[in-house]
Formats: sequence, C-alpha cells, structure tokens
Amino acid sequence: MTGSAEAFYAARAFLQEHRTDYDTAYRDFAWPEIDEFNFALDHIDAVAADPQRGAQRALWIVEGDGSEAHWTFAELSERSNRVANWLRAQGVARGDRIILMLGNQVELWETMLAAMKLGAVVIPATTLLTASDLRDRLDRGAARHVVVGGADAAKFDDVEGDYTRIAVRGAPEGWLDYAAAADAPAEFTPDGVTRGSDTLLLYFTSGTTAKPKLVEHTHASYPVGHLSTMYWIGLEPGDVHLNISSPGWAKHAWSNVFAPWIAESCVLVMNYAKFDAQSVLDVLDRCGVDSFCAPPTVWRMLIQADLSGLANPPQKVVGAGEPLNPEVIEQIEKAWGVRIRDGFGQTESTVQIGNPPGQTVKPGSMGRPIPGYPIVLVDPATGEAGVEEGEICIDLARRPLGLMVGYAGDPERNAEAMAGGYYHTGDVGSRDADGYITYVGRADDVFKASDYRISPFELESVLIEHPAVAEAAIVPSPDPVRLAVPKAYVVLAAGYEPTEETARDILQFAREYLAPYKRIRRLEFFELPKTISGKIRRVELRGREGELHAQDGATPPGEFTL
Repeated sequence: MTGSAEAFYAARAFLQEHRTDYDTAYRDFAWPEIDEFNFALDHIDAVAADPQRGAQRALWIVEGDGSEAHWTFAELSERSNRVANWLRAQGVARGDRIILMLGNQVELWETMLAAMKLGAVVIPATTLLTASDLRDRLDRGAARHVVVGGADAAKFDDVEGDYTRIAVRGAPEGWLDYAAAADAPAEFTPDGVTRGSDTLLLYFTSGTTAKPKLVEHTHASYPVGHLSTMYWIGLEPGDVHLNISSPGWAKHAWSNVFAPWIAESCVLVMNYAKFDAQSVLDVLDRCGVDSFCAPPTVWRMLIQADLSGLANPPQKVVGAGEPLNPEVIEQIEKAWGVRIRDGFGQTESTVQIGNPPGQTVKPGSMGRPIPGYPIVLVDPATGEAGVEEGEICIDLARRPLGLMVGYAGDPERNAEAMAGGYYHTGDVGSRDADGYITYVGRADDVFKASDYRISPFELESVLIEHPAVAEAAIVPSPDPVRLAVPKAYVVLAAGYEPTEETARDILQFAREYLAPYKRIRRLEFFELPKTISGKIRRVELRGREGELHAQDGATPPGEFTL
C-alpha cells in the first residue's frame, strides 16, 4: 500500500469514527496528503483482493420491468481489468480523453474504473445530448475516443473528427464492439504511476445562464475529495445507497460512484422510462435501502404519493442539487420519522455545506460547513469577508482537496472564480449565530422590488406549501412604479386546473404568509424551462418577462394579478 493510500484510509477512518461528532470532525479533520494515488487500483482492487470485502455487493441495478442484476467489488475489479486491457489494445493511452455516454448500465462503471486504471481522462456525457453538444465536447474536450450505447451511436454520424468509436450493446458498421472486452486478459498491469494531480474528469456544466464551462478534476479532487460527501450522507460499509441521478452529471459521480464506494457501500440504481413515485417507493422497500439521495424535483414528486406504505423507510435521507423547501422536509419527516438533510456543493467541488448525521437540522438551512471546507461569506459589493449575508466562498489559503483545479482552457473565468483569495460559488447565503447557512439564491437570481431585496427561493418555499403547487419559480417582472414585482411561474399538482379561481387562491395564500414587500403580484401557469440536468432556467423566464411587459401597464394573456 502506498503512503497516499494509507493517508486516504486514515482520513476515512477519522470521519467514520466521528460520524456524528461534528465539532470534533470539523476541528480536527485534515485532508490527506496525496502524491501517487489511483482510486481503481489502490482502493477498489484492494477491496476486491480481500475475500470478505471483495464479496460484498458493490453495484445493484433494478430495471423498469422489475428485473435486476448485481456485482461484487471483486467482480467489478476483474471486469474493469478486462475492459482496461481491451481499451489499451484499441489505442487508449494515459492522458487520452474519452467521452463516456452511457445510461445506468454495468458498462458505465466498468469503463470508469478501466479509464482510471489506464490513466485516461473521462468526459461524462448524458444521453440527452445533441450532435452540436457532442461536437462541442469533442472540440473543447479534445477527446480522442468515445464510448457510447449502440442506440445513441447515430448521434455521432454528423460529428466529424479523428476519434475511436466504441459502441456498447449493438455496434453499427464501422464501430468497435465493446463486447469483445470480455475476452481480454483478467489481469491488468499499469504502464506507470498515477499522480493525484493528474487529470481524471472533465465536466461540462449544465449552464443555466451561459455556455457550459469545462470543469477539471483530478485523481485526488473527486476520488478522495468525496470523503466530505461520504461524511455528509453518513455512509457506512454494507449500506445500500439509492441515488436518483442521471449519468453524465457530477451528482452521478458523487453518489453513484465515489462517496458510496469510498465507504464500501452498495450503489443501487433504478432505471425507468418515465419517473413514477410509487415505483421508487417500492424499490426503497423491496431492496432494503439504508440511504436515499434525490434532487428536490424528485422529493417534490414523492410527497404527492402515499408515503405511509413503507415498512422500513431509509434512515439516511438527503437532498442536493438545489435547496429543499421546508414543506417537503416536513412531509417526509411526518411520514417516515426521519428528516431530510440538505447539502450544498457544485460540479466544481464535493459537498461544501451540509447537515451530517446526528446534528440538529434547522428548517430551511443547508447546514454548516463540512469538515475540510473553510466557508466564508463575502459581501459581493465591498469584498468584505465574514459578513452575515453574502456570497458563499471558500478560503483558498486552506484550499480543500475536493475543489476543482479550475475551468480548463479558460483563464478569464478562473481569475474571476478565484479572485481575492477565495473561490466564488456564485451563490448567496446567510449565516446565523450557530454557524448554520441558509440559501438565499444565485447571485444573479436575487433582485430588487421597490428597493427591497427579494430572494426567489424564499418566496418559492412559501408557494410550494399550497396543495395546488407542485413546482414554482419566482422572477422579477418589470413594473413602471416598483421597477420590478415578484412573479410566480407555477406547475400545478395533479387534480388542479389552471383557472382564475386556482390562481387567486394561490396568490391569496402567499399574501397571508409573506411580508407586504415580498408579495407575489403576478402568476402564470407555465411549464418550467430547465437545463438537461433538471435545474430551472430562471434566466429564460426573466427574458420572457421582459418581452411580455415591454408595454407598461399591459397584462398579457394567461397572467393573473393580485
């Protein structure tokens, strides 16, 4: 075992020992010194080599028709060896960049591990990408190879370039067939040393306001940095962990690869053609899920179903991606007797802020800084640090291991993101006397109405408490008197009609629970525009408002007013 691997295991043991002792964990945790480290070789293969640990289930996939399959750590170690040997024979070399565009299937995990063993760089891609998206990833990502499902191979027909084409489960003419990897040797020998500073992942962010950024992570920043995510969730060896997330996005790597496998937990995956809340509840029950993570969109859909039927609800439940509304948290706690623990992080980092197990959870708060993350609130206007409300930043003087290297090939964005000795998240939060941080909103989503500062998230949290509201987004709507007024775009829950009566009932409800200066004055029933990773594109709604209200005083069709 290398010194870096020993340091990794020592840091893991410390966090597991103090799993419910936040004060000690935050005060005394130190990121391990990582020189030479390869997660697949130094951790997964080491787990696989131990007869007891290697026999533990590592991956469990449940299909939409109810069929299922599972693999142990030992099986995935050997399978990834074969894939690594086969990819090497196809010309994949250390430092080469691979676009990996697969669904939730075993080949995705095999290829991830194989790429690590080879020292190749993975560019995760969702299967929802278009040809123009793929062209951008090939060009800006300088990819030399693609591994894609046979059903999606045609998307590359119009994507020119000199790259190796590998298809999984059905190879069209001219493509290499991934199935041949099964015949490759089962023993793998690396061709050199993997350093913690070597690039492992390049993520194209979903981008709610601009062209996707290219986030660079190393063999240390995600594989070791997700110690923070393991700690936040509270994962332990042998846990069955279900995370609702699509491949291609950072959250999939967070909770479907690194955090559970760091802890030696089992990754449980659900495949479905269309999301169905009851199916999720059935899997939670049937598979004995210990730990469950889902984005707010999924949690909001789950509370529309009957939550009371679970015989043994999961005892570790967390949410990430966007802040959770208090109403969702309360309904889950009422039904399951456990409180959803919110967490905050980005593609650019592992979990920065969260509510780890055993701590008081304050409604509406994301929690406190996670061990290893020196969080500072900085006034966006003055640059003053340590304010009660400001941009959530990371002190780079104590740079956490889980923070990205930077935005690849974009020095201007890097300079902006790392200005003043801080990493700037672009998110605004407020901190209370106990150190708990509450999300206010994206810096570019917060707006002023009649010179009062408005947090869209605060207003949305009130709206979603109304039984007719499934989802909501608040944006500024131009107003000749107040400069702007809050407008709600609302997606209705099942059983409600988009009538004037429904609109007025929602607006009146909001009026009762919001201060006069925060009052929602306009409402429209509208399907919320989202990025392909599921985040609401408020920038699109703000632009729409500018067009609708270009003429002062006019009320556009379909809009209801207070």
